[in-house]
Amino acid sequence: MSSNDNAAAAVIAFVSGAVLGTAAALLLTPKSGREVREQLSEIGESAAEKVKRLAREAKFKVASKSKPEEFEYDGGDAWI
Repeated sequence: MSSNDNAAAAVIAFVSGAVLGTAAALLLTPKSGREVREQLSEIGESAAEKVKRLAREAKFKVASKSKPEEFEYDGGDAWI
């Protein structure tokens, strides 16, 4: 495995552990079922928003590196 694979595996393991730990803590607290379900849905919605935001950011970073520059420096002999 390369270092990128190891880093990705570590991030996935960390996120998975955080999600499982959060779910376990919420399910083991002395609250009513309705409160737990509401709390889980709020966490799920915020997590989905974060994943969408991170995906947009990653797409932007990859797109900017893979596309050639539209404007090239022509020597500066023209002033705008």
